[in-house]
Amino acid sequence: MAAKRWATFLMLLGFGGIAAADSRPNILLIMADDLGYSDLGCYGGEIDTPHLDSLARDGLQFTQFYNTGRCWPTRASLLTGFYAQQVARDDLPGGKVAGRAVRPSWAPLVSGELARRGYRCYHSGKWHIDGMPLGNGFHRSYYLRDQNRFFNPTSSYLDDVKLPTVKRESGFYATTSISEHALQMLRDHHAQHKDTPFFAYVAFTAPHFPLHALPGDIARNVARYRGGWDKVRRARSDRIEQLGLVEAQLSPVEYNVGSPYPDLAAAAGEILGTAEVLVPRPWDQLTEEQRSFQATKMAVHAAMVDRMDREIGRLLAQLEKMAAVENTLVLFLSDNGASAEIMVRGDGHDRTASMGSASSHLCLGPGWSTVSNTPFRRHKTWVHEGGISTPLLVRWPDGIKAAGELRQTPGHVIDMVPTLLDVTRQESDTDRAVAGHPGFPGRSLVSLWERDQDLGRDFLWWLHEGNKAIRVGDWKLVQANDESKWSLYNLKQDRTETRDLAGANSAMVRSMEAQWNQMVDETAKLVRESQPK
Repeated sequence: MAAKRWATFLMLLGFGGIAAADSRPNILLIMADDLGYSDLGCYGGEIDTPHLDSLARDGLQFTQFYNTGRCWPTRASLLTGFYAQQVARDDLPGGKVAGRAVRPSWAPLVSGELARRGYRCYHSGKWHIDGMPLGNGFHRSYYLRDQNRFFNPTSSYLDDVKLPTVKRESGFYATTSISEHALQMLRDHHAQHKDTPFFAYVAFTAPHFPLHALPGDIARNVARYRGGWDKVRRARSDRIEQLGLVEAQLSPVEYNVGSPYPDLAAAAGEILGTAEVLVPRPWDQLTEEQRSFQATKMAVHAAMVDRMDREIGRLLAQLEKMAAVENTLVLFLSDNGASAEIMVRGDGHDRTASMGSASSHLCLGPGWSTVSNTPFRRHKTWVHEGGISTPLLVRWPDGIKAAGELRQTPGHVIDMVPTLLDVTRQESDTDRAVAGHPGFPGRSLVSLWERDQDLGRDFLWWLHEGNKAIRVGDWKLVQANDESKWSLYNLKQDRTETRDLAGANSAMVRSMEAQWNQMVDETAKLVRESQPK
């Protein structure tokens, strides 16, 4: 029965449509960390991101693509093709199943399947999933485990072997190192495996806190933010509307919403001093000290995004050197929305140190996170649109003839594995029966290469730290962890979740809540049955 279900699922994905071996693309999958929806120029931002903008110009730009609202659940979904809770990488309510138990044997990472199909698989950057890269199908890996230090990480691995601690003032910078290792893997691939397709997963740690950036990158961006977050947010919203990305009212600033972890923010505030702002406030109500501090913080964030784009430019240039541009599928997205967190970790924060240096530890905070997530509400960890909306850029000249087009069809990181399996299949591949495999909840995006169209899904579902949501068609039911009632929004008319329609649609609320609860129950049963006896 399992074999029949698996084979049927493969046929439903349409894997038979890719025939010739030489039609299978190389794959370059790039993920940013804590990047907001509007932080890129092609999504309305003022930060210079010409290389990522070129992907939008030469390929497809998705306007309603979703992540899980948090780093490790998104990475689990991205690489397994399942909701994080289904593969025991995030919690279910009521203690039904503890998150991060044993990932089921029927949920290997996509790298393992691509390796079986003859791909060489490479990883560089963040991991944040169980196991180690080489034990999960990757042939080469640079794993940067230390998330607290961009200049002197204490924990990193090359091909699963621990590297020495990086010393300060060594010239190391994490974003550059991640791209350099990826570049070297691509150079080696071209020299040694030129006739073999590759899958390169490049997971940047930028622009996740701490806000650490190179001085020259900060200097290029420092003047942009002196006018304050109110002006920057309005300008981003105007550009988003002009670009046709979101046609909705700009969500009001939620002045009472700060970090999702207020105790950590309060403790950090004692260290950071009176220049820090723990909740958003109108810019004209800040002191001169606060304005200067906050403007510089955003300049450091922008510098991190700027540097990431420059390093992505180096990766794209390497594809040109390999004559691999035409038949490489490039995908770019973020693991969650921008973060409102404020905390001090790692080596702590020295108030006398230059902002953005190794001796500083700063977070973007809710004032600028609200800007980065323009035009949406809330932040990382929440499952309102600001927490779960990601840019998605897709370019593949040989396989996608459309260029500079938007795709409005909703998608989710659970769709990535079905998509990658779709485009890499050969007629010679043998369908594999995977014991216990329930069938992927996502859909292949390949049908969207040509035009927007319905993917035939029933719903999209979210849960993280008590924040809950479900989207059915254009309707979204959502509840924050500190609220007792569900809110209901029609995203076609109100993508920014400003008009709660729950009161006038109580039957729909009950129905969608029942769907959400059914998903919890089915997932709990699935995980219980998949755990070692």
